Amino acid sequence: MRIGLVGAGPWARSVHAPAIAAHPRWAAAGVWARRPEAAGEVTAISGGSAYASFDALLEACDAVAFAVPPEVQATLVPWAAAAGKHVVLEKPLAVGLADAERAAAAVDAAGVCSVTVLTLRFAPEVRDWLAAIGDGPCGPETVGTARWLSGALLGGPFASARWRAEHGALLDVGPHVIDLLDAALGPVDAVEQARRDEPDLWRIGLRHAGGARSSLVLSLRTPVDPTEFEVAVVGGVGPDGRGRFRLDRRPADPVAGYTSILDDLAAAVDAGDRCHPAGVHRALHLQRIIEEIRRLAAVPA
Repeated sequence: MRIGLVGAGPWARSVHAPAIAAHPRWAAAGVWARRPEAAGEVTAISGGSAYASFDALLEACDAVAFAVPPEVQATLVPWAAAAGKHVVLEKPLAVGLADAERAAAAVDAAGVCSVTVLTLRFAPEVRDWLAAIGDGPCGPETVGTARWLSGALLGGPFASARWRAEHGALLDVGPHVIDLLDAALGPVDAVEQARRDEPDLWRIGLRHAGGARSSLVLSLRTPVDPTEFEVAVVGGVGPDGRGRFRLDRRPADPVAGYTSILDDLAAAVDAGDRCHPAGVHRALHLQRIIEEIRRLAAVPA
């Protein structure tokens, strides 16, 4: 099967392209990007050709991997889905909920397969962590906490992205953290509190379907290096109900996580599975939580 890549930024170059190049099931069709010269540079990593238009890329592939800003992704996903292409979706799905809903509806209507780039969820150590916590919604005796404090927007390869600068940690790393807490504790059914303080500090409280609560602290403008990262679940879990399950470092290799995403997309296509647990419906679920967080924090989309 052939996969095309949309985008030529640092994430496309460092994660998408090398994973596609090395994957045994997906052959690189090539790259389309706003700047043709940048697309050509990425093909040196991924393989394939640089295409002059999105339509030309679609004609050459079976699936499309997006590595573009969320507002761009939201406009292109319906286009790709209507052409019958399976999709690898970046997070967040869109900037606003209405655009995310339109993109998800297009994927559903086309009957194509989808997987979202929640690279943390696909890391082996995270899968082991979730398996140790166990299945089923956690009750009110269980508490989850998470923090992701980084200086990524103070300098470095991702600091120049306009959407990251404008929307900060909530849209960039928020989907990862919310996804992990939602998977560990049960579906988020309410946002109980949300506050944003300058320059980019988010404090959030969530309620989960079984009654568990979780709290998050997120920032991409904290002068710290390396990133402070931890996700923990305590109380009411484990063999004796007193377990402590802690992830105290981010998975070191996002390419490995992305490779697992490509594995799952290939398996979904083979099986005709349109309901991957990290597919477009997962992306839309996370978008709805983010929208409610912004509403409570009085931060517009």
